[in-house]
Amino acid sequence: MKHILSALVLNRPGVLAHVAGMFAARAFNIDSLTVGRTDDPELSRMTIVVIGDDRVVEQVRKQLAKIVSIVKVQDFAGQDVVARDLMLVSVSAPPEKRPEILALIEMFNAKVVDIGPKFVMVEVCGPETKIEAFIDAARSYGIRNVVRTGTVAMARYSRSQSE
Repeated sequence: MKHILSALVLNRPGVLAHVAGMFAARAFNIDSLTVGRTDDPELSRMTIVVIGDDRVVEQVRKQLAKIVSIVKVQDFAGQDVVARDLMLVSVSAPPEKRPEILALIEMFNAKVVDIGPKFVMVEVCGPETKIEAFIDAARSYGIRNVVRTGTVAMARYSRSQSE
C-alpha cells in the first residue's frame, strides 16, 4: 500500500542526506521524495511516498521521528488529502498532428509551455493517475523526454481543525 508521509524538518545542510541514509540503512525504498521551503525560512517540508504495509510504514515513521533535525512527522494514511505531481513532457508534434496533440493537451487541462518545429513541451499537474494517463495517451505521438516531480500533499481542511 502507498503511504504519504510529511516531515517538517530544520532547513539545514545535510538533513536530506541524513533522512535518505536512514532509509538506505534499513533497506526501505523511497517511491517519491520532494523537499521545499515552508513559509518559515528555518523549516522545510519533505513529502515522502513509501510503499509497504502498515507495519513497515509505522517503523519508517518512528525512525524518522528519532532524527534530531526532524520537527514533526505525519502519515496521511486514512486522511483525506490533496496530492499532486508535476510533469514536463516533450511530445513529438509534426504540423499535421498538432491539432490532435493540442486537443489532447486541452482534454487533460495541461498547458503548452514551449513549442518548437518538431516538439511541444507540456506541463501536466495533478494526481499521479492523471500524469500516468497523459503519458499513455501521448506515447503514440512519440515522447522525447519526461521530467517529473515527486508527490506533494496536504491534508484537506476539516471542521475539526478549526475547533
